[in-house]
Amino acid sequence: MTEIKKRTKKERQLLLDRLITEDPFLTDEDLSERFNVSIQTIRLDRLEMGIPELRERLKSVAANNYEKVKSMVGAEIVGELIDLTLGKGGISILETNRDMAFKKTRLVRGHHIFSQAESLAMAVIDANKALTGVSNIKYIQPVNAGTKLVAKAEVVRVRNNKHFVHVMTYANQEQVFRGKFILVTLDEQEEETR
Repeated sequence: MTEIKKRTKKERQLLLDRLITEDPFLTDEDLSERFNVSIQTIRLDRLEMGIPELRERLKSVAANNYEKVKSMVGAEIVGELIDLTLGKGGISILETNRDMAFKKTRLVRGHHIFSQAESLAMAVIDANKALTGVSNIKYIQPVNAGTKLVAKAEVVRVRNNKHFVHVMTYANQEQVFRGKFILVTLDEQEEETR
């Protein structure tokens, strides 16, 4: 990120508002570096301007994305859905904790990592009803409890009622999981005849 020269408080706040509007994922630390001021100065500016902290901004972005999902109820998605473009891709964040891990090793259980990836894959397809037909997964590195997981999904192909979705999951910017899913959409009329 390029460093911004010292500005007046008013100039800094106007630019701060614009930057956060463009990228709600900027942390106070990122902003303090950009403006060459202390983190406390950024926090005071945000408070004065009524801009919520990062966690609240993420929740707001996630809430807007949950409304777009057709195939599931928002609470069924594992992790926070922070970006979603139906039929193209999306991003979710999962904050892992001790309850998700084996007690002895404190390593996160695989089904939590898989569930985040599968629910994200399901969320990104533009369908009212769908099921996972096939999944090809690989756990690349172990994940310790307390690690933040960022999953990125991309719809790579759609053929008839089959949606091919790739999901990559990262921890500390290193890939820890990959999944290739074939999701099958169900025609409402077809389902009623079963």
